[in-house]
Amino acid sequence: MNNRNSKRAIGIAVLFEIILITASIGNIMLRQWRSLALLLLAIVCLIIPFVITYIANKKRIWLPHNFQLIMVIFIFLAQYLGEIKKFYAMFWWWDLFLHAIFGSYTVIIALYSLKGIIKKDQEATEQLFTIFTIIFAFSFSVAVGTLWEVFEFVGDYLFNSNMVKGGLKDTLTDLIVKILAAFITSVKYYYGNLRR
Repeated sequence: MNNRNSKRAIGIAVLFEIILITASIGNIMLRQWRSLALLLLAIVCLIIPFVITYIANKKRIWLPHNFQLIMVIFIFLAQYLGEIKKFYAMFWWWDLFLHAIFGSYTVIIALYSLKGIIKKDQEATEQLFTIFTIIFAFSFSVAVGTLWEVFEFVGDYLFNSNMVKGGLKDTLTDLIVKILAAFITSVKYYYGNLRR
């Protein structure tokens, strides 16, 4: 099993990188440092799908066939069009659209990963099974924590309660703490399991 590098994804990534580098040069000349920082972040982010594919191949984890292509396009839509070209401000639905794509596609990624690990004619190694179990547990924790924040928001909205005391800051602080705790617990479990 090997996840292949997509020639189409590489070509589109190169095209997007050229657009981003050209825009970066323009921002340097105009001394627009905030936009330059966002462009540099986008340039780095476009490499991430290829790094993930490399790691997945090393760990023998399956990824969907068009993983690189979809992720490259998603990063360009979010970083360049969304942030730099201000699509988030121009179109009220842009952020929701991207979150919907992300939510849907992460389910597909998880299903492919699971299929690769629990394939009937291929016995999963203990380490690989442990890694996937930890990813599932971490994701489950983050999902439940996020649902709780949604519950607090809906409660405040519908019943005029005061569960989200600090607004966005309260919600994000809660989510960050939950994610960090879930991550630390997952790492401890992984290394504890290796010693057995």
